Amino acid sequence: MKIISLVGSPHGAKGNTARLLNTVLEAAQSQGADMEIIYLPGDTVLPCKACDLCHKKGSCPQKDGFESIKEKIMEADGLILASPNYIFSVSAQMKAFMDRCSGVVHCLAFEGKYGASVVTSGGGDEEPIAEYMNHFLIITGIRPVGSVWATMGRLTGTNFPSEITENAVALGEELVQSWQNKTTFPEVEEKIDAFKERMRALMLYRKKDWPYEYHYWQKHRGLQ
Repeated sequence: MKIISLVGSPHGAKGNTARLLNTVLEAAQSQGADMEIIYLPGDTVLPCKACDLCHKKGSCPQKDGFESIKEKIMEADGLILASPNYIFSVSAQMKAFMDRCSGVVHCLAFEGKYGASVVTSGGGDEEPIAEYMNHFLIITGIRPVGSVWATMGRLTGTNFPSEITENAVALGEELVQSWQNKTTFPEVEEKIDAFKERMRALMLYRKKDWPYEYHYWQKHRGLQ
């Protein structure tokens, strides 16, 4: 299994989010996974300009790292999103990546992959951010297997307590095992199916405006 991990933290590899992610990845690696970590410091993926060209032509014209990151994800088997909690949401760096995936979302172009989310914060409220990132995975076609988080302000010392470490290890192992076993999750499948129907209707409505996505749906999903 090849896993791409995106870290939306300006602290990069030295931050708490990356440290918690590494625990997940070490467990995944112990199950035979290969991995690549991509850091998003703020200039790797720029904000969406709402030009609509991804819908019309299938790629973004901005000269940054987004298209190469997208291709790496397309070639991988799994995606982990890792972000600090910034004012009850993901970081701006992570949100920029999400917004640039508008075309991916319309086509559910990451379908068949498995994913997970990692969150850290200073004072709490990580779960809604983890749920938000896992929802993003779902609307790109990815099956999330779960999430892990840590409230740094409640910890003593620099090491994560055993409970959080155990959760991170379990998440990494489950990600690989779910991919190996092609595990399905009824609630996730229901959400993916419902979102497909929503996007199918959107493609029919905008087929003249968004030719790339309309033809994608014709080719891959039998849209008439």
